[in-house]
Amino acid sequence: MQRFALWLYALATCLATPLLRAKLRRRALAEPAYGQHVDERFGHYGPALDSVQPQAEDERFVWIHAVSLGETRAAALLLKELRPLLPGMRLLLTHGTATGRAEGAALLQPGDVQLWLPWDTPGATRRFVRHFRPAIGILMETEVWPCLAAACRRAGVPLVLANARLNEKSRAGARRLAWLARPAYSGLTAVWAQTEADAERLRSVGAPVAAVLGNLKFDVVPPPAQQAHGRAWRAAATRPVALLASSREGEEALWLAALQSNRPPTQAGQAPAAIKTGATGKLQWLLVPRHPQRFDEVERLCRAAGLTVSRRSRWTAGPEAADVWLGDSMGEMALYYGLAHVALLGGSFERLGGQNLIEAAACGCPVVMGPHTFNFAEAAELALKAGAAERVPDMASAVQAAAALVLDVPAQARAAGRCLAFAEAHRGGALATALAIVQQLRRPTEC
Repeated sequence: MQRFALWLYALATCLATPLLRAKLRRRALAEPAYGQHVDERFGHYGPALDSVQPQAEDERFVWIHAVSLGETRAAALLLKELRPLLPGMRLLLTHGTATGRAEGAALLQPGDVQLWLPWDTPGATRRFVRHFRPAIGILMETEVWPCLAAACRRAGVPLVLANARLNEKSRAGARRLAWLARPAYSGLTAVWAQTEADAERLRSVGAPVAAVLGNLKFDVVPPPAQQAHGRAWRAAATRPVALLASSREGEEALWLAALQSNRPPTQAGQAPAAIKTGATGKLQWLLVPRHPQRFDEVERLCRAAGLTVSRRSRWTAGPEAADVWLGDSMGEMALYYGLAHVALLGGSFERLGGQNLIEAAACGCPVVMGPHTFNFAEAAELALKAGAAERVPDMASAVQAAAALVLDVPAQARAAGRCLAFAEAHRGGALATALAIVQQLRRPTEC
């Protein structure tokens, strides 16, 4: 039955290949990276990659798959601990998104290779594994693909899931597709979960959970230079700074509507007050969209609401006077958190599961989050208990909560201190995971 189920799935992914190629062409119009190295997604590697094939056992790749930006940043924390334990290791780093690949380029050292993860067909995954022959495959957080798992089993490549998480929605989906998901999860060599709750959910879908090692994202150390830069700009600002961090589509509109609803009431015969003179007019707002292709869109949205906008990419000596500062750069979240007195957590005000709040806490930036944090449920609850975050029911409440916090200077300072203590208390997951990987590599190959 399992073989038949995998055959049906493989047939479906093969038939969907033309649709994937068309999707990549469309996405490349806005993000050119999606039009580059397309053959890698189908397991075809040119002459330039033939020479990187390992020739000896001790040259075999340590393969890490980090699908997008968040997973790539987690991989960076893992690599920081793993490389000293495996001197001379060669990294094979794969991604699924352009933002992940751009971020991952900085992690490469001589002898390392960066690729797109192959599309999950039997042929593409088989060619990938045969070409690079990794000593181990490390999937970051959630990425488990049936054909890829099967190809690794056949080739004798141990495949592990690190920093693993599984929310209730994903578990429900895995149970509905148990005929496909259970063999993929059970085919993993080891799973190291973030929390006990994640471990329980993963076991329920067949994953071989070996240990609960914590969330290695707590090991993030914000770049000191970026933080200092942000703090210097914050000290020079004329108003307290509130940040809408890693906002997703639809959330900026909610934010504008919240500002509109907080305008002071008008008297008969008076024109409505502008958004920027409302109840939150004492704040300097900083918006940082999650996806770079939306920078222009967010600027247009703000200007259509009558707000002036100053973009980070145009700053020289510092932020320019404007109603809204727009963070249109990548890799500078520590600067933005250093600049802000409080952050509204993007992805939590629509049903998107929320973004990672750990970096904000590590920067000492208190967080106000909406009701939807299922992607980082455990971290969100821990932050609430530690007083490093506050939960509100909607965006309008978040705007009010942000204003109340930053205008109460002693309360803001106490919240910032709780953030730093919260982040420090949960460190250690990256080293524990690196040690588990080394132990796995030293085991005799059985599959």
